[in-house]
Amino acid sequence: MRTTLSDLLSRAPVLLADGATGTNYFQAGLGSGDPPEFWNADRPAEVKGLHQRFVDAGADIILTNTFGCNPHRLKLHGAQDRAYELAKLAAELAGTVAAGARRPVVVAGSVGPTGELFEPLGALTREAALASFGQQIRGLKDGGADVVWIETMSAPEEANAAAEAATHAGLPYVLTYSFDTAGRTMMGLLPRAAADSLSGQPVPPLALGANCGVGAPDILVSVLQMRDAPFPLIIKGNCGVPHFEGTEVIYSGTPELMAHYARLAIDSGARIIGGCCGTTPEHLASMRVAIDTHARGEPPTLDAIVTKVGPMTNSLPAQNSGRSARRRSRR
Repeated sequence: MRTTLSDLLSRAPVLLADGATGTNYFQAGLGSGDPPEFWNADRPAEVKGLHQRFVDAGADIILTNTFGCNPHRLKLHGAQDRAYELAKLAAELAGTVAAGARRPVVVAGSVGPTGELFEPLGALTREAALASFGQQIRGLKDGGADVVWIETMSAPEEANAAAEAATHAGLPYVLTYSFDTAGRTMMGLLPRAAADSLSGQPVPPLALGANCGVGAPDILVSVLQMRDAPFPLIIKGNCGVPHFEGTEVIYSGTPELMAHYARLAIDSGARIIGGCCGTTPEHLASMRVAIDTHARGEPPTLDAIVTKVGPMTNSLPAQNSGRSARRRSRR
């Protein structure tokens, strides 16, 4: 059955978001460099099938297959005019699965970055970003998405453009940054400055947090640094750390490791917990059990995190202010 994120947040202490899209599609035959969004039209059964497997594993929130469904990314494949079409199809496919579920399931419209740099570092203007995100989000809304899920952001300017486009379309939104560069985003934003980065938005997010990054220990530390944010916290970390086996990328996380990660995420203050790259329905099922059987405890220490889910990949960020981090991002 369908529901809204606001309703689920009001009724459950911790929600389970789904796992990876792209890496699971690769296992199903998606070619390297091919856009997953084309599958919304060309292989809809595969798209619905992955959504169904995540729902069967216990997901309360499923993300549409639209991470790169904006004109800037689609133009790399000559499909810049298909953003609305593919986004609408994706939301409809996810909505069909959610409507058939025996419990409430939220359809979240995934919105990733454009892949362009904002001026003056690059050529992307606010107006161009708004137009690009606007096409995608209109498709998601018309396809029935319940919330816009802005994810893997690095630049506050781009995150704000996506948030503004969601509000203009009349949809609520959430935001997650990727703190993958020495504990910061690629553009220098620190976790503790994430909430302030949206201070100019007339409509606040329903939730805020971190996704992707470089592994479970690092993203847990990032979320711990966001505990003072005035929004429910999201964590959607990668399934361990990737490594190559021949030409294939393998993620090191086991279902047991992801269960430890879920319990630590609860203790770190997260209200929405999911998996990013490498996370399969099997991993998610283990996380569901962990969430349902774990009572929130004290925030974990770094030693406890390392003991349970392995060593940090990055060093801890220096204790600079969010303001100084934003200044660095503009250099």
